[in-house]
Amino acid sequence: MKLHCEVEVISRHLPALGLRNRGKGVRAVLVLCQQTPKSQPWPQAGGERGGPRPACLLISTLKDKHGTRYELKENIEQFFTKFVDEGKATVRLKTPPVDICLSKANSISLKSFLSAVRLAHRGCDVEAPLSALAPVKTSEFEKFKTKMVITSKKDYPLSKNFPYYLEHLQTSYCGLVRVDMRMLCLKNLRKLDLSHNHIKKLPATIGDLIYLQELNLSDNHLESFSVALCHSTLQKSLRSLDLSKNKIKALPVQFCQLRELIDLKLDCNELIRFPFKIGQLTNLRFLSAAQNKLPFLPSEFKNLSLEYLDLFGNTFEQPKVLPVIMLQMPLTLLESSARTILHNRIPYGSHIIPFHLCQDLDTAKTCVCGRFCLSCFTQGTTSMNLHSVAHTVVLVDNMGGTEAPVISYFCSLGCYINSCDMLK
Repeated sequence: MKLHCEVEVISRHLPALGLRNRGKGVRAVLVLCQQTPKSQPWPQAGGERGGPRPACLLISTLKDKHGTRYELKENIEQFFTKFVDEGKATVRLKTPPVDICLSKANSISLKSFLSAVRLAHRGCDVEAPLSALAPVKTSEFEKFKTKMVITSKKDYPLSKNFPYYLEHLQTSYCGLVRVDMRMLCLKNLRKLDLSHNHIKKLPATIGDLIYLQELNLSDNHLESFSVALCHSTLQKSLRSLDLSKNKIKALPVQFCQLRELIDLKLDCNELIRFPFKIGQLTNLRFLSAAQNKLPFLPSEFKNLSLEYLDLFGNTFEQPKVLPVIMLQMPLTLLESSARTILHNRIPYGSHIIPFHLCQDLDTAKTCVCGRFCLSCFTQGTTSMNLHSVAHTVVLVDNMGGTEAPVISYFCSLGCYINSCDMLK
């Protein structure tokens, strides 16, 4: 029985000697071995020679493939398993007085391994087959690979799993039509590159990759970005997202909840609008959305603070001279209620109000005064120099322009009149 993880063996005598441990684990293979007569020539307590031999723990590293052997029977002082679901645990031995700290293990494998170690400690028969006491092969340490790059169909693994400890996985030009579910078991993954495939839809379980920082989905057949992903742990982890060369027409309003995004690529899609709350992406520094079908930018675009911006090749419209007036007095009950809920930040959800009302609230427009409006508003457009939001700006057309139309909403006629100078 084997477990692949990082191990740190800490002597409990070090503090008494005024010494400190290294504080860093090493890649290791833990093997639950059957002791051979040669390695354990004495009879077991309470048993006779020739009876079942106790199991021992062998910890091997790439530098020490023969490993270090530890007795287990009645030799474990305590188990520390509070963080076992995170792949961490500690086994405290009596002799020698050391703590064996395990980390970065598969949580399911770790639980099974610790169960077997407990049985060995009690002197019971271990249900899982025990390995022979022998040096670990070098091939075992290949499972600790942290980076794998596959750029052709013939190299794509069909009959074996991806190494569990991968942190960077690239599978480009492999003809994938969906995301391989085996990838979603790689809990240490930080960079996932699925570019140049034929993927049409993303599974919501990508959001379970809690450490994922970079996601490259360029040159696929995506038509949308899942709302479920916007509500997932990607909110806290995702830094870079490449959706270029797809068929995306619009991003959901909830996309703006990915507030840790720094780099966003949307080139060569069919975008007809940005999420109107894009200004909430306060960490965004690099934005590229060239060769799309954007007619204008949302008013919250002005809240961005970018280092690089590329909007070349979009179908920007000329600002309209006359505003679009959709005001209604008195306000409808729906409009008045929606404004009150949003202004006072009253929590809402589909468990409280109907789902379609939640959607209305999610897509409410923000007036230049900061208040909200649902369907009762005045709409106006103006021209904005993109240098006001970005240090480096790629020209928006072949004429050398750096201006783009911005659409603004006003919750009342008074707000519109007060902002007329801005709209001239």
